[in-house]
Amino acid sequence: MTDSKFSRFFGGSPGPVILRLIGLSVVVGIVLSALNLHPRQVLTYLSSLVQHIYYMGFDAVHWAVEYFLLGALIVFPIWLIMRLLKIGRRED
Repeated sequence: MTDSKFSRFFGGSPGPVILRLIGLSVVVGIVLSALNLHPRQVLTYLSSLVQHIYYMGFDAVHWAVEYFLLGALIVFPIWLIMRLLKIGRRED
């Protein structure tokens, strides 16, 4: 039973999935090294990004909510119409 939970979580047998992740990590590491990026630089960039967002405060949240609401005015009615049309159509 636990094996099926692990398989569902990993998207397959855990052993091969972990080996694929290790191989992919090595390939991505080679590419990033060729681009002259190193782990400490990436962590520094991420840290400065988090600090920048923190210092921006709620202005960033306000900006994101505003764009979300603007997009939602279009996306949600279209989604609702498509769902209603799909419910009205019978697929046997």
